[in-house]
Amino acid sequence: MSQQEDAETTGGTGPGHREVSLSRTELGRYEARNARGGSIALGSGEDDDFTPVELLLAAIAGCSAVDVDHITSRRAEPEHFEVVASGTKTSTPQDGNHMVDLDVTFTLRFPAGEDGDRAREMLPRAVAQSRDRLCTVSRTVQRGTPIRMQEQAPETDG
Repeated sequence: MSQQEDAETTGGTGPGHREVSLSRTELGRYEARNARGGSIALGSGEDDDFTPVELLLAAIAGCSAVDVDHITSRRAEPEHFEVVASGTKTSTPQDGNHMVDLDVTFTLRFPAGEDGDRAREMLPRAVAQSRDRLCTVSRTVQRGTPIRMQEQAPETDG
């Protein structure tokens, strides 16, 4: 198990379990926390916090970036590494709100020379591996994994 996988299971209910909690800080603003103590602010788009849709795009880009970075950086350290995830938010009476036309674009530059050439040669395969097998986030979106939503009564004081 990698250090990242080991760190992600801390506080979970078993191997592979992941969990974040989200608390309301004020109307339309929230804070998400992970078991390792990390946090991120998010909101409804009225301020500079990421919206949930932007976080979805960031998760897709970030997950794929980690995969591609690990694969290509074994050959050469990139001089430039940028990943842009984009899509169109839409709504239909039949399907409600959802994203369409999701695209992930990698812009990487490697140094001149043999090592850079090897990294450049590996890039298309690394992107394909991330898309087809490695990136949990984009693979979950592609597969259309069902989400269970449930209500739970809060604990009472007293």
